[in-house]
Formats: sequence, C-alpha cells, structure tokens
Amino acid sequence: MTDYVLSDATRQKYEGVSCATLCTALFKRGLRNQFIQGVQPLSHKPKNMVGQAFTLRYIPAREDLNQLTVFQNPQHPQRAAVEQCPPGHVMVMDSRKDARAASAGSILVSRLMVRGVAGVVTDGGFRDSPEIAELAMRSYHSRPSAPTNLTLHQALDINVPIGCGDVAVWPGDVVIGDNEGVVIVPANIADEIADEAVEMTAFEDFVTEEVLKGRSIIGLYPPTKEESKADFAKWRQANGR
Repeated sequence: MTDYVLSDATRQKYEGVSCATLCTALFKRGLRNQFIQGVQPLSHKPKNMVGQAFTLRYIPAREDLNQLTVFQNPQHPQRAAVEQCPPGHVMVMDSRKDARAASAGSILVSRLMVRGVAGVVTDGGFRDSPEIAELAMRSYHSRPSAPTNLTLHQALDINVPIGCGDVAVWPGDVVIGDNEGVVIVPANIADEIADEAVEMTAFEDFVTEEVLKGRSIIGLYPPTKEESKADFAKWRQANGR
C-alpha cells in the first residue's frame, strides 16, 4: 500500500507519453521489467489510460467452492472489487496468465466504466470482448475467452500486491496504457518518471522531425554532437516545448 496520490498534473503528463518512452526512463533507474507481458488493447483509443492500481487476485478454482451460486454473495471478491475500485484508478487482475477462462465480461467492465474507473487490465482474457472493445474506457487482455471465470479462476484477494503478466504490481502504483500495451510505474518515483518522460518525448519529437527531413541519426540520437543539442534548444523555443 502507498500514501501516494496521483495529481492531475502528473496524470496529464502521463497521458502524453508512450509506454516505450516510459520503459526507457525506467530502465535508466535500473527497472527492466515494468512492461506487462502478453497483454494488448482490445481497441485503440486516442488517449492513454492513466491511473493508480487497484488489484484483484485469482487463484486456481476448486470445484466445490466455485459454483455459480457464489455470485449470490454480495461480498464475492470479483463483484466487490468492481464496486470498490475507486474512480480514476485502474483495475489490474492477476489471472495467472491463463486465458482459458474469462477474467470478467462486458457487464462488469461496463460497471467499472460508469463508476469512473480509468481502465482495466488482466493477464488473462475477457469474455464479450467485442462489446468491451466498443466501450470508451481502455481495456487490456491477452485474448478473448468465452468461459466464465468460475471454470478455472477463483477470485480471492482485493487490493494486495499481485503479479500481472510477469510484472509486480502494488496497489497505488501508476498504470499507463497506450496502443501498444501497459507499463507499471512504482508510486515512489511516479512524479519523477513523468517529468523525465515529458522531456524525453520532446527530444524524440524533435529527432523524428529531423530524421524525416533526411538527417542522419549519428550524433543526433543520442545527441553526441553539440550541433544537435543547439538545434534541439532552438526547436524547443520555437515549439514551446
């Protein structure tokens, strides 16, 4: 758990940077394994998913404890998590990288969306995936999966440290998703990484413009020539970056 609260200013910074840039910024800090493996967006959206993590952990189902009747319990962890995930947060599910049964379906994901949740991520699969793809909220999974979660997964723990796609996720970590995938930024460095990613993005935008004009990357990317640094400074001033 963390006392960190994602500010509107930091959220806006994360909305404008790519997961690729964030991975490089994290790598500079020695963090090599923050990109959730094996998940992809159900549909492309113009805006990044950004929010603090609220987690749900599944374990392998045990048949005598995982009948359809468990959903009659209002405290069932899956249902309770959907109702407890705070607005602006991202629900992250540990489904043990097993997409043979669904982590959730369109009704639960729709409920998250109307409650103001920023997005949902599972290293398993979603049922009703075509309907989920049409929702305004961003969602990420490994592949479509029609069977109910009860056939293989038993929801157990809410808002505890989990593993999702081989990445450790603590409640309160910052979750960023773009059209490629999802990155987890530890809460204790979230503001610093956001600032660095904004700076990196400005430089990468400058480099892209120069490369498309025909300029060589040697001495430009990285900027080992003083000329490149000077040109970047002029570009920033001209573009208000």
